[in-house]
Amino acid sequence: MSKPKSREHRANRAILRNVRVAPNKARVVADLIRNKPVQEALSILQFTPKKAAPMLTKLIESALTNVETSEKLDWDIDSLVVAEAYVDEGATLRRFMPRAQGRATRINKRTSHITVVLQPR
Repeated sequence: MSKPKSREHRANRAILRNVRVAPNKARVVADLIRNKPVQEALSILQFTPKKAAPMLTKLIESALTNVETSEKLDWDIDSLVVAEAYVDEGATLRRFMPRAQGRATRINKRTSHITVVLQPR
C-alpha cells in the first residue's frame, strides 16, 4: 500500500467560490492589488467602485486571519504582500429570455472562483 500524500500547508491563502460576479469584471479588480502590500491593497479596494471590491477585501482579511492563526507560519503581518490574486470561471447559470415570434435567447449568469495568496516580502 502506498502512503497517503501529505497536503502542503496552505494557511496563506483564501478562496471564495461561486461568487455572482462575472470573471472578467472581477479580474479588473484583482489586477489592481496584485504584488501590492496588504495595507495598500486594502486601501485601494476601499475606494474602488466595483462590485468585486468588497468581496476581495473580505478575502484578503480572511487570508490575513489564516496567517495569524496558523501555527506553522510565523510571518510578520506588516510585511505581507498579495503575491497572487486570480479569478477563475465558476459554474454558469443559464436563463432564458422570451423574444419575438416564440423564440427564446439564452442569458448566461456567470460566477467566479477568486483566490488570494499572501507571501512575506
